[in-house]
Amino acid sequence: MKYISFTFILTLIFAGYVINTIWTLAEIFIPPECSRGDRCLTNYLASNPIQHLVLYTSIKEFPYGNGKFESSVNKVYTSLKFDYQNPATMEVTLKIPRKTRNNGTFYMHAVLLDESKLYNDFIDIFRNEAVHTLPLVTYTEPQAATFNLLKDNTDGAAQKYKEVKPYSHISTVAPLSILTDSLNLPARKIPPELHPYMRVRGKNFLPIIQHNVLKSRIANLQLLNSSTTEVNVTVNVSPSSYGSLRLALHVRLALNQLKSLGFSEKDIDDVKGIFADTNLYLLSATVLIASCHLLFDFLAFKNDVSFWRSKKTLAGLSSRTIFWRAFSQSVIFFYLLDEQTSLLVLIPAGISALIEIWKVKKVLHLRITWRPFRIYRDVTSDEAEKTTARADAEAMKYLSMLLYPLCVAGAIYSLVYEPHKSWYSWALHSVVNGVYAFGFLFMLPQLFVNYRLRSVAALPWRAFMYKAFNTFIDDVFAFIITMPTAHRVACFRDDLVFVVYLYQRWLYPVDKTRTDTSVSMDETTEEVTDKQKND
Repeated sequence: MKYISFTFILTLIFAGYVINTIWTLAEIFIPPECSRGDRCLTNYLASNPIQHLVLYTSIKEFPYGNGKFESSVNKVYTSLKFDYQNPATMEVTLKIPRKTRNNGTFYMHAVLLDESKLYNDFIDIFRNEAVHTLPLVTYTEPQAATFNLLKDNTDGAAQKYKEVKPYSHISTVAPLSILTDSLNLPARKIPPELHPYMRVRGKNFLPIIQHNVLKSRIANLQLLNSSTTEVNVTVNVSPSSYGSLRLALHVRLALNQLKSLGFSEKDIDDVKGIFADTNLYLLSATVLIASCHLLFDFLAFKNDVSFWRSKKTLAGLSSRTIFWRAFSQSVIFFYLLDEQTSLLVLIPAGISALIEIWKVKKVLHLRITWRPFRIYRDVTSDEAEKTTARADAEAMKYLSMLLYPLCVAGAIYSLVYEPHKSWYSWALHSVVNGVYAFGFLFMLPQLFVNYRLRSVAALPWRAFMYKAFNTFIDDVFAFIITMPTAHRVACFRDDLVFVVYLYQRWLYPVDKTRTDTSVSMDETTEEVTDKQKND
């Protein structure tokens, strides 16, 4: 009797999730229709009226009190007969108030006005028009300073960095989006995320201006201190469609939730990079690719663990390759952690490192007893394992002659010519550069063992193929997700290794009819048991 596998069930759930996610994204871009009898609201800009863009700044989000506006409100820019149907860029020099320099706040207010209201008081404009307020100051940790470890005084550099560390940053880019679609929305079906920004006048809703948080990136932040009196800010204004505006508002809510969960500004900035400048089709493809990556990660981890749990012999497997993978995955994890890489990359790397370390325990034949607590080795090697070990040692002998001098030379070059944050950072970068640059060489012992034994039956091919799929997906993510350049190059390097493994798979086919006392590498223990029951 055949049973439905866990992998099949998981794949069905995954497919349903992806289809539902893509459909939900598509619905965001489809405006509701206004039926007969409904009260309909039309975009004020649909008739292309003449509008003037006015920008103000203040130190308060709501700059009025006791019936009049605060003296800190300043009109900083006016664009007469503003063309809101096309993108525009304005350079504005802002004077930074003393309160802002002393770890205070700073806001910009943007509004589109008719000719008759262009010279009204700000309090009247703020109360009666659709004014959008965006924060210009954000609080985040400054980037760590780097310096040459041999030439610079590291203690002095670190102390200097510590002394001038500011508390606030100001954004030098203010991206704004204006909803310009000719919409006719039913008043009872206004999307909830648009409600706070709707100002209704008669049968029209006033122009909606939004701060495009997806384009407010960490790279655009400038450190603020007591000596900063003026800052040049680039104001980018672009027309936005109904779907793009809703998507930006949804993502803003999601980013706020991530921030409340403890995600850093760097992680949130990485998520912004996925959604910025993307259309519906590219965004749907990104969701599909990311979901496939998570699925293959899980299946690869599951099959890898199942295979090694049932593995009784190391015949045909290079123990040195396993040691190397445990070391390299651990180094890569700490390197990605030091580089503040996106959690989308960091978490799978950490899980992979733990699994590789667990494999080392299997390779060393370590046994643990808890009562009494004792760690010992249970070594019972057969002839096949001894043959594998001899081939493994032979491959490593020739490999070490090439690898070690290259790693030492790379570390010396990095120390002399490249800046680093600390000695720990230099040591970590030197090791990880060796891992990335020459890591594929440590795959050679397994290839050499396969060549000597004329067999690839000892490899966990299911887990291997899931990892192969993920490697090609990583090639796509290398251009989407923020990651160090060395890690990005390594994604393409792994493609070559997988191609060689596939060639050996074709060159040394596995005899499926051969009876073996051990479990085949393409099967788990549970599958072998099911086969025996069926027979």
